[in-house]
Amino acid sequence: MERVTEGRWESLPITLSPGVLQTLRELGFPHMTPVQSATIPLFMNNKDVAAEAVTGSGKTLAFVIPILEILIRREEKLKKMQVGAIVITPTRELAVQIDEVLSRFTKHFPQFSQILLIGGRNPVEDIEKFKEHGGNIIIATPGRLEDMFRRKADGLDLASCVKSLDVLVLDEADRLLDMGFEASLNTILDFLPKQRRTGLFSATQTQEVENLVRAGLRNPVRISVKEKGVAASSTQKTPTRLENYYMICKADEKFNQLVHFLRQHKQEKHLVFFSTCACVEYYGKALESLVKNVKIMCIHGKMKHKRNKIFTEFRKLPSGILVCTDVMARGIDIPEVNWVLQYDPPSSASAFVHRCGRTARIGHLGSALVFLLPMEESYINFLSINQKCPMQEMKPLKNVVDVLPKLKTLALADRAMFEKGMKAFVSCVQAYAKHECNLIFRIKDLDFASFARGFALLRMPRMPELKGKCFSDFVPVSIDTDSIPFKDKNREKQRQKLLEQQRKERQENEGKRKFIRNKAWSKQKAKKEKKKKKMTTKRRREEVN
Repeated sequence: MERVTEGRWESLPITLSPGVLQTLRELGFPHMTPVQSATIPLFMNNKDVAAEAVTGSGKTLAFVIPILEILIRREEKLKKMQVGAIVITPTRELAVQIDEVLSRFTKHFPQFSQILLIGGRNPVEDIEKFKEHGGNIIIATPGRLEDMFRRKADGLDLASCVKSLDVLVLDEADRLLDMGFEASLNTILDFLPKQRRTGLFSATQTQEVENLVRAGLRNPVRISVKEKGVAASSTQKTPTRLENYYMICKADEKFNQLVHFLRQHKQEKHLVFFSTCACVEYYGKALESLVKNVKIMCIHGKMKHKRNKIFTEFRKLPSGILVCTDVMARGIDIPEVNWVLQYDPPSSASAFVHRCGRTARIGHLGSALVFLLPMEESYINFLSINQKCPMQEMKPLKNVVDVLPKLKTLALADRAMFEKGMKAFVSCVQAYAKHECNLIFRIKDLDFASFARGFALLRMPRMPELKGKCFSDFVPVSIDTDSIPFKDKNREKQRQKLLEQQRKERQENEGKRKFIRNKAWSKQKAKKEKKKKKMTTKRRREEVN
């Protein structure tokens, strides 16, 4: 493995604590990365820092080390309920990851307590844990942290606890804003003392991030770290050790190509990105049936309690497939990911960069592949200009087995699979229509018949985007899809019960519909008349006065 280094830790102008240096040796990091060597001295010299660096460049240690060193050097030692540092990050998975890294250091500093505040857990339990063990360092997602500030009635006065705050870190700041956390961040900032050191870390610099820098940082030092070997005039956002490929294939060939690729690389570790949660649910199930003897896991933003467990388990696997949405695209460090496969192009060019950055991290080699339709080929030039992202073509694989008939058989055998496919198709079409690059990803040019065949649909769904269109190239199955049962007997029993109930209601309401509609209309009319009369009376009174 090749590492990009900026000298040994001992070469820093400020001497690091023995416990910190020991942990770095245990982690196997004898050298600093450029972002670490640039950021740590400034942070420790009372400077606010706004750092931009390519994904996978070691930003986590660039703020974890200064947090510990600043708290170690405090004149007045922190008490159990005093908060010395807060790290805010956009997703639970990233928060868990930072918490794990920090815990490797804090085992050498038992005087510091740390607490993880994220969604998907009972907030009352978090309060009890805070009161029992303390929380000198908080790692949190914005929503849960904001909620904790409002829990005074439950026995936690967090506003008083943070008066001792020394350091605030906003990690993946651009993603925090993209996900709509601006209001939560502003609320949190209002509770924090103004005399603090603030670090803002991001892989991309946007106007929204610039606004946050102005609002939350005082005279910040701006750091922009480029990779070695990248020209000064270049702004390449992807790691230089990343081999970036694209494949042009038709919509009804894409899934066959994906399955064939995964079958050929069973011993490796993959992330497979889809555009929507429904697509993850559907294609994840499909891959479980079609790619044997490989651990396949699914994760997306609508999962509540299972996400943390799945993420932790996948990180430990030597090989496997994680089917996911962009919830896994930012800051997540999964060891030894060989391939990042983008089945659907992301909704923005910056998201493309972040997805690719899940591999080739901190000097490792890695590869990424995006599947594109023939009409989307100009996206390659767009990425080359917009993100300075060099890509090379991978030709469609030969002797590919058609697995779509097997996928149809799965849908015919289980209504759950049939419904997942319909939902996935609808969500994917809607996501396509909202793509940021709508001059390239044009919904009106999309071949819906080919698109539907790629989902192995049994029939076309009813949706506004398909209204009035004819699909002569799509052949629906000859059976009534309402007759497809659920494999789960309890679900099928409930469905039949609901169908029977709906049939009875239709029969009972056949003669009443007209009467009910008229009654509702008359009520509405009477209401309008009453309002009109009231307004007329008011106007006359005003005229008299």
